[in-house]
Amino acid sequence: MLFSLDNSIIVQMNEEVFLLPYREGKSRCMTLDLFEFLGQLVTTPALLITVLLVLGVIFVNGWTDAPNAIATTISTRSMGPRSAIIMAAVFNFLGVMFMTLLNATVAQTIYNMVDFGGDSHDALVALCAALFAIVLWATAAWWFGIPTSESHALIAGITGAAIALQGGLKGVNPSEWIKVVYGLVLSIVMGFPLGWILVKSIEKICRKMNRRKTNTAFQYAQILGGAGMAFMHGAQDGQKFMGVFMLGVFLAKGQANVTEFQIPFWLIVLCSAVMALGTSIGGYRIIKAVGMDMVKLEKYQGFSADIAAVISLFTASILGLPVSTTHTKTTAIMGVGAAKRVTSVNWGVVKEMALAWVLTFPGCGLIGYLMAILFFKLF
Repeated sequence: MLFSLDNSIIVQMNEEVFLLPYREGKSRCMTLDLFEFLGQLVTTPALLITVLLVLGVIFVNGWTDAPNAIATTISTRSMGPRSAIIMAAVFNFLGVMFMTLLNATVAQTIYNMVDFGGDSHDALVALCAALFAIVLWATAAWWFGIPTSESHALIAGITGAAIALQGGLKGVNPSEWIKVVYGLVLSIVMGFPLGWILVKSIEKICRKMNRRKTNTAFQYAQILGGAGMAFMHGAQDGQKFMGVFMLGVFLAKGQANVTEFQIPFWLIVLCSAVMALGTSIGGYRIIKAVGMDMVKLEKYQGFSADIAAVISLFTASILGLPVSTTHTKTTAIMGVGAAKRVTSVNWGVVKEMALAWVLTFPGCGLIGYLMAILFFKLF
């Protein structure tokens, strides 16, 4: 039989009785009560700083990454920027909520990807350093109008900080980190060919139809495609950042050994609202780079790119793979453009994007590592 007593567990086997230590957080699924959280936020400066940094990273994600979801909807003039941003905010929230309720494994993957265990104070300092590095990297990318992946910046930043904390690669969980590689491959392998196949299929089906009527139909279809992209952006990126939020809160409370958690509904609302605010304030440079500069799209082509990206992102979310919405959307657009003519794609812009993607892991990872070393000395 099994009984719990204070901080120990009594296990009776046959005639013998064993007293085993109980490690808080290892065997319980932790969550956050809103009123308890607000009370601790007022009395714990470390928690307040951590929450502000996490929300800052979520805001930057909405500022620099969420615009990718609605870029083609705006560039094809299916919707105006203000209406598209409102739509993105609503469907970001719905994506975070429904996918978290359906399958929260992306959040768990991000949470368990690196080892922030051990001393909770040092772990919290390392996490704050990682978040600061992510904001620096994302702001620089936005300044140059390069649609870098906030998902990969997040992963790189916390990985660099964890390596600094643990003094080597033992700070990385290979079984969880490999899912990033799988997601990267999936976004390219599915996004590009699906975009190509969908646009070719639509052209074949609609080749004898009235162009004006089909153009009107695809305007509405493009809006649905943009809504689907915003939904999947929330489903993917919302979960990633909520996983980091939960990690930061537990570390601030001195709970460095929590391995399972339940995301509360109020946190879903908070993250969605902050992400939507970021999207409403910034994003035009990224929209221009993705939706206008890379390839000129008609409405049916924009719809094809959105649906290809939605299918890829949904597949990754069900499999629990943390993928980049930026990578998935841009590779789908490349596939659509290549279906028309290979030369119709502005490969100069693609080259800049690819360079930013390649540099994100080592670049943001190094900044996260250096920021953690600096923060350890300061705090």
